[in-house]
Amino acid sequence: MADKLKLLPFIIDGLKPDRPILVAGPCSAESEKQVMNTAKQLAASGIKIFRAGIWKPRTRPNTFEGVGSRGLIWLKKVKEQTGMLTTTEVANVKHVYEALKYGVDVLWLGARTTANPFAVQEIADTLKGMDIPVLVKNPVNPDLELWIGAMERLNKVGIKRIAAIHRGFSTYENSGFRNNPHWQIPIELKRRIPELPILTDPSHICGNREGLYEVSQEAMDLNFEGLFIESHENPDKALSDSHQQITPENLNKLLSRLVIRDPNIDNGILLTIGELRAKIDDLDDKIIDIFDKRMAIAEEIGQYKKIHNIAILQAKRWDSILSKRLKMGLRHGLSNEFIEKVFKAIHQESINHQNRIMNIDPGQNENN
Repeated sequence: MADKLKLLPFIIDGLKPDRPILVAGPCSAESEKQVMNTAKQLAASGIKIFRAGIWKPRTRPNTFEGVGSRGLIWLKKVKEQTGMLTTTEVANVKHVYEALKYGVDVLWLGARTTANPFAVQEIADTLKGMDIPVLVKNPVNPDLELWIGAMERLNKVGIKRIAAIHRGFSTYENSGFRNNPHWQIPIELKRRIPELPILTDPSHICGNREGLYEVSQEAMDLNFEGLFIESHENPDKALSDSHQQITPENLNKLLSRLVIRDPNIDNGILLTIGELRAKIDDLDDKIIDIFDKRMAIAEEIGQYKKIHNIAILQAKRWDSILSKRLKMGLRHGLSNEFIEKVFKAIHQESINHQNRIMNIDPGQNENN
């Protein structure tokens, strides 16, 4: 269970980063010159942890897949010349051994690796008995249990300095993001494992430079611990993910605009918030009561459909409901995405209730 994770504070080589924890660097290490130029600019801006992909898991072959182990020499040089700590992605046992051999300070597991329990377990077994911080990106698909499971595998072999990276989730929906943030998933992760640091990766969520600030600010507003951002000395010339990288100078500007919220609440504010939360609790109780009444009506409709042998799904009726509610939602300042999710969930629950009614064996007691 997630609550059995045994974690230590996320202190790296004596460094206990202030909130927000900032990790920045290019998507890929491309050349020694590119790595060193970017690192020196980031170090001058106060960034303490430098990231760079050495091995790049690409969706299709014949694209740039990283420079390989020789790039680790450049990371070692970054640490020697700037004092920054270094981190890179590892996807298999060979990567782990190579990264550790060259003194990489922090390892991270990418989204594709997190989605593969066999790969995670092999990496975990390789790290058994070691004391190294590990960052775990969420899996490609919105699967919280798989994300937690990857961290549990690492924790079981003794890795106690673990942090999560929220990089968004693949979706077929047109959401405006490269990977939909689905904020409710990292929020639930924080609820279940409060002591687990969460870093948000706005680069992979956005897929472009334009939305980086808004996503970064939202992560800070949610009291997440840090940001994991791609920064390149010349993003337009980058060999991978050029559209989502920004220069160290522009990263510095972005960070200077961020408002870091106070996670602590004084008694006066807490009292006011408590009163408002009580009102929300009351409304939530009423919503549940309304849902209960709505489902009772759905079951009654199910009885009529069963008697008259009518199919559960009535597509035209459902289309009419959704269209009407979307328009109503807009009038009340509610997003289409929110209304669609809520009413799709209500519709599916209604179908579930009607399905149970429709498929009760007449010779069997409903409660059996």
